[in-house]
Amino acid sequence: MGGLILREAAGLAALLSASALGLALAFPRTDWYATPWIVLTPLLVVALTRAPRAALGWGWLHGTLFFLVLLRWLDHTFQTYSAIPWPATWLPILALAAYLGLYTGAVAAALAWIARRRSPGLALLAAPFLWVAAEWVRGRLLGGFPWGTLGYSQHLRLPVIQIAELGGVQAVSLVVLAVNAAVAGCLLLTWRRALAGAALGAALLGGTLGFGYARLGEPPSPGVVEVAIVQPSIEQPLKFDPAYAEVTLGISLSLTRLAAADRPALIVWPETSTPGPLRRDPGLVRTLAGLARATGGGLLVGSLDVEAGPRPAVRNSVFLLTERGIVGRYDKMHLVPFGEFVPLSGVIGFVRGWAEFISELEPGSRAVVFPGPPTPFGVVICYEGIFPELVREFVRGGARLMVNMTNDAWFGRTSGPWQHLGMYAFRAVENRTAIVRAANTGVSAFIAPTGQVLRRLDLGSRAVLVDRLPLRTRETIYTRFGDWLGWLALGVAAAALGLATRGGRA
Repeated sequence: MGGLILREAAGLAALLSASALGLALAFPRTDWYATPWIVLTPLLVVALTRAPRAALGWGWLHGTLFFLVLLRWLDHTFQTYSAIPWPATWLPILALAAYLGLYTGAVAAALAWIARRRSPGLALLAAPFLWVAAEWVRGRLLGGFPWGTLGYSQHLRLPVIQIAELGGVQAVSLVVLAVNAAVAGCLLLTWRRALAGAALGAALLGGTLGFGYARLGEPPSPGVVEVAIVQPSIEQPLKFDPAYAEVTLGISLSLTRLAAADRPALIVWPETSTPGPLRRDPGLVRTLAGLARATGGGLLVGSLDVEAGPRPAVRNSVFLLTERGIVGRYDKMHLVPFGEFVPLSGVIGFVRGWAEFISELEPGSRAVVFPGPPTPFGVVICYEGIFPELVREFVRGGARLMVNMTNDAWFGRTSGPWQHLGMYAFRAVENRTAIVRAANTGVSAFIAPTGQVLRRLDLGSRAVLVDRLPLRTRETIYTRFGDWLGWLALGVAAAALGLATRGGRA
């Protein structure tokens, strides 16, 4: 008997490991975008056929393995920029993956609870909402980490992702999970209920595709603006090295002069692209103002900013320059935990000495919409762009174009920069606004309001990218109502769990 149990456990572990691996490979750069439509079926089946405690464990295993594979690029960062020796570099990654995997375990346990107390059919109906609720909470609790949201696996499937204008990236997650639930129902339910579930899943998918193709068939917005991206491709160890300051700055200035030849309305540099604080370098400000004068437009520059005082406040900032010099500034509001600040620093502040990428910055206090030139636009810096509600805040403030500045050089030539890029297709669709993405070492890109990457510069290339982008002309349901789907999912999940608590088979 013991041997049989061990063989069954080993079989389940192998099955769920394959499922987790298949899901992780659906994200950039492998982009196996077809697998998520069925690869979560084994997890659902296991959850519905096990006790809640066992389902929690199996779900936790699945989620931990998924995030361990998805976030494998962090090992490059720890190996290159920390004092942690390999293979101990995997310990913080494993800790993060285990925390994130708990959300998958919670969904599996909730499904098992509902199935046992009510019915597998009710559990499968609730499954998409339980999944979305868990993703939504994960994106907010303890500062939030929405990386690996299921919907992002479909960033290349333009007909599928158009529904993000209705309910954000979670709308895509809901549809993908619903299809998995329909497949699981065909394996577990009576044929009548399985047929009903399959019909419901097919109708949801058909409606999604119909809406998507209709949106993609619409003519583009009439208003356009020409924008240039500068990708200097400065390796991270050289960015703030005083010995290389003149060289690195010269590269950005040379590329900017090249871009200015096309007289774009806006030239965008990446995050922290000046070797020192811009406001403390009046000579550089005059040089940049002269470049802006040559184009007749604006120049957007990322730089650290230092405010004088007994304890100087250092911020990750963006400056807009015209021929008059600096005319606008935005300070990054959502800082990267263990990157730009240390949570509970009074207790675990010692971790700053472990890695050079850990700094202590001050957050900004408000979203700033630059009035132009060339048009009202907002800027999100690096990590900020993975939070849909933050981008929405700028659009609600009047932005007709969004810019993302980032420095993904910390991640080298791994899949990390590509995964980061893939999220911005959804920011574009959610608010129907074009996005300009300027990355130090890549991946820089222009993204249309449909989520299509129009043009891009690959990792490591040093070049300029120029294109004409449409301006936002309408307000989407997501822009107006925000995360209504997340709240709805929480409500449905709570109602399903409440019914299960009352008991009684359905």
